[in-house]
Amino acid sequence: MFRSVIQPALVASVFIISLNQSLANELLPPVLPWQGSSEALLQASHPLATEFELSQGLTSPDYDNTQAYLDKLMTHSAQLQKISLGMSPQGRDIWMYIVSANGAQDADALKANRKPTLLVQAGIHAGEIDGKDAGMMLIRDIVTGPKAALLDQANLLFIPIFNVDGHERQGQYHRVNQRGPVNMGWRTTANNLNLNRDYAKADSMEMQALLKAINQWQPTLYIDVHVTDGIDYQYDVTFGYNLKQGHSRSIYDWFTTHYRPAIEASLTQLGHIPGPLVFAIDNSDMAQGMNLWNPEPRFSNGYGDVRHLPTVLVENHSLKPYKQRVLGTYVLLEQSMITLGQQQRSLNAAITKDQNRYSSLVTLSWINERQPQGWDFKGIDYTLETSPISGDRVVRWLGTPKLYPNLTVIGNTRADKRTRRPAAYYVPPQWTEVIAKLQLHGIKMSPLTGESQLKLQQYTFSSHLFSAKDYEGRQRVSTHARLEDVRATLPQGTMKISTRQPLGDLAIMLLEPDSPDSLLQWGLFNPIFSRTEYIEDYAVEPLARQMLNADPQLQAEFDAALTSDADFAADPKARLRWFYERSPYYDQQYQVYPVLRGQ
Repeated sequence: MFRSVIQPALVASVFIISLNQSLANELLPPVLPWQGSSEALLQASHPLATEFELSQGLTSPDYDNTQAYLDKLMTHSAQLQKISLGMSPQGRDIWMYIVSANGAQDADALKANRKPTLLVQAGIHAGEIDGKDAGMMLIRDIVTGPKAALLDQANLLFIPIFNVDGHERQGQYHRVNQRGPVNMGWRTTANNLNLNRDYAKADSMEMQALLKAINQWQPTLYIDVHVTDGIDYQYDVTFGYNLKQGHSRSIYDWFTTHYRPAIEASLTQLGHIPGPLVFAIDNSDMAQGMNLWNPEPRFSNGYGDVRHLPTVLVENHSLKPYKQRVLGTYVLLEQSMITLGQQQRSLNAAITKDQNRYSSLVTLSWINERQPQGWDFKGIDYTLETSPISGDRVVRWLGTPKLYPNLTVIGNTRADKRTRRPAAYYVPPQWTEVIAKLQLHGIKMSPLTGESQLKLQQYTFSSHLFSAKDYEGRQRVSTHARLEDVRATLPQGTMKISTRQPLGDLAIMLLEPDSPDSLLQWGLFNPIFSRTEYIEDYAVEPLARQMLNADPQLQAEFDAALTSDADFAADPKARLRWFYERSPYYDQQYQVYPVLRGQ
């Protein structure tokens, strides 16, 4: 055995760090005193103590030291292996560590041990890094003995840092609203993309690597660890998942019946205050109530919902000390492995049921409504003051626990736009980027082996509107669509995508124009909104005369348009365009969605 001795230099370093933390805390509300039984998990004297433990819960290692520590653990146990999921834009490996009783080095070997698999991801927002230090401690305790029995329950896949480039953009002046660690990474990637908005469109190298890993390793449960913003409250570990109104209701029932009670009981027993995800309607007026969130597929938990992958979004409270948050995360991860092992059959049954539901009517978007039950919210008391700096009212949190009983809850749980489930979609072969995205997600498809004439349905757009500014590197577009029956000739190589597959709901959400995370709304079909052939005024004017002479009904329609629309009547260009759009010279593919639906 090795002996760990904290050197005088480290003691001095901890003192300076503590002083800096005290200065930073002057900007934040009063901290609630905390002592929990989970503090017994700290092992600063262990020969394999983490940097987090040695610093008394104040610091977190950088990228190189994180990998060096986990690699050192690998030398102590064959149960720990690692692979690179891919490279970041700045050339860093995105490492994933595999912890299993049989020392699996690849996905086939992991599946061979017939145990459920937990995938834990830390640092999707690299400043919110609690999961990294919790996972390092937990893996140390698994491979060195005290928690070895966890591998009898489940396998563990651990991504200590997902946003590796953002993690290395470190500084003491990031996330001022968060209590530690001292040096924090950056929220977004080196390309300034927010990875937790990228699941559906999958633009980033990081997300592409992760989606390939999910398809290859097929985790049973996926945990995405964050730190929240916003209001002050008593909860230190909050977590949530898809709602019952979403695409995975059986998984929701499993979470509600088996997962949440077990996690909350374990956290409570060890001195933490767990709660559901917390979003206030108005951060300066708790009386307005709380928001219930039904996430879209661009987010981890919304993506898990639509692909029927049980996904937990952890949001530790940013105003709680780093040590408290990391220990709470450790407890949550440990209990997740235990519950996953104990409830493997029931969770697998829920996943299978959701994958094979094939609802005939699929909801694409949701709108807010008041929920039938209120929420007793464990908050913090506050006052409102007029700021001499801003001239506006500001909240002053008082650091005193306060219960807000039966708060109103508003949530986006009422179905808005819906579609009938098509039997299949058909994507023409020239839309290579779209096809590649669908394949990246793991959606099954097959090419047509020859030219085919089929009775299908196709959307045309009466109008479209580009966003005023780009969002997450894309210029989004919204449309007004109508669905029409067509007889289409599809070229060889057109991809047919059946919706009766485990990822059929995901295909619908990516290909239906009215889905907020459709590839159309993310801008992957923007070329269809460009006109590339025109007709000159000197040609369309005599053409219009010919058309009117040949078609009295067209003359009546033109006269009606002039009478009913003064703007149209006063716009020579619009009048000529009216005829061009009704002529055989007009581009018949303009504002026509190239993806077709089969019934």
